[in-house]
Amino acid sequence: MTQEIPRYSLTGLHHVQLAIPPGAEQLCRDFWGTALGMTELEKPPVLAARGGCWFRGGGLEVHLGVEEDFRPNRKAHPGILVSSLRALAQRLEDHGVSVTWDDDFPGHDRFYAFDKLGNRLEFLEAAQEG
Repeated sequence: MTQEIPRYSLTGLHHVQLAIPPGAEQLCRDFWGTALGMTELEKPPVLAARGGCWFRGGGLEVHLGVEEDFRPNRKAHPGILVSSLRALAQRLEDHGVSVTWDDDFPGHDRFYAFDKLGNRLEFLEAAQEG
């Protein structure tokens, strides 16, 4: 099977969207803004009317959108690259967020955490050689 050479290239990821239940914006601000230190963005008016909130930090943008029949993502998750992974783990723990370390990913140190709504998140950093 011959693969056609694409005339385009994928250049990056603009944002990740996670679902939240109606009225949970303050919990998102507590986690994404306060615990993770991301900056809340102003949503365009037509989208702001739907609820939810957006955050940006370190080149990552997270959109939190209202879903009426919300169920947290327990398996599906974003994998967020981090520098100073252990410092982030400590910051999250200082804000009451549990982290679960997992050493089964070759070449990376990583842990899992859940936001205040139960969505699974993975944070990882390239392992230090030596």
